[in-house]
Amino acid sequence: MSVVLNAPWITRQTTELLTQRGHAWLLQGPSGLGQYELALALASAWLCEKPTEQGACGECPSCHAIAVRTHADLAVLMPETQMMELGWPLSEKAQAEIDDKKRKPSKEIRVEAMRDAVEFSQRTDARGRGKAVLVFPAERMNTVTANALLKTLEEPPGDVRFVLATEASHLLLPTIRSRCLAHTMKWPQADEAMTWLKAQGVPDAVAQALLRSAGGRPTDVLRQAESGLSPDWWAALPKAMLQGDARHLADLSPAQAIDALQKLCHDLVLRQAGADPRFFEVSQLPTSQASVTVLTDWFKRLMLSARSAEHPFNAGLMLEALTADAQQTLRTQG
Repeated sequence: MSVVLNAPWITRQTTELLTQRGHAWLLQGPSGLGQYELALALASAWLCEKPTEQGACGECPSCHAIAVRTHADLAVLMPETQMMELGWPLSEKAQAEIDDKKRKPSKEIRVEAMRDAVEFSQRTDARGRGKAVLVFPAERMNTVTANALLKTLEEPPGDVRFVLATEASHLLLPTIRSRCLAHTMKWPQADEAMTWLKAQGVPDAVAQALLRSAGGRPTDVLRQAESGLSPDWWAALPKAMLQGDARHLADLSPAQAIDALQKLCHDLVLRQAGADPRFFEVSQLPTSQASVTVLTDWFKRLMLSARSAEHPFNAGLMLEALTADAQQTLRTQG
């Protein structure tokens, strides 16, 4: 989502980080705050031929090469599924294996790709601005892949810099975290998020409602708006689950449905504790007598379901099961 690169909260953090020295950064925080976009902004500024205090110029040959995904001095490490989604090319070998149907695109960062990146870091740069390695989401490195990076991360050869971006820093090896300068992502202010969403063509009423459903994350709002999720659909979700209406989830993937139900569970726990809900309006929440213990058990089941959400045996059956579990929980007394 290239428009996020110019979001004011990303530009502000780019400017802040460019004033500091360090060969390896770890950008960390909850999803939807722009870790990938900030990582790309930093890498672009490092390699830019005419950088400014705010970051890359966006006009030089280096910036153009990054825009078209062909920069010789930038190595991008992501799960293959994510690289394909964001338009980054795979290695010739990986692309051939997938094209020949020898295997499916990986959902983890493969150790072969990491070894290629380590070899890349040892070569002379092509444009005279050093080299950059971008890893996102860094938590998708398994132990073998992470260990392949350790020595290079600690003692980088030549003028190479690393930026690792993560939405779950607790899943990273402590040895990886200790070798990086950490930066916690900053939350955008509500007014600037609304202004930015309006500039992206999201109507004010939709932006305000979806900003609540997204927990204040404007990039998530943009994705929700692009996918057709409406404020009316979100407001009707709690009642639909109370009634056991699985059709309400029909247009969602299991992962999206689980995320929505976790937010509903979160707000019901807050209400039981006498606090204001975060993702829904009070009037939208069903009257439920389920105790905090019952709701907590439901949240644990949702977390367990999330482990298989990306490859369910049958997505339709999973959505029905999620709905049935939600209805039973909401109707539980005590």
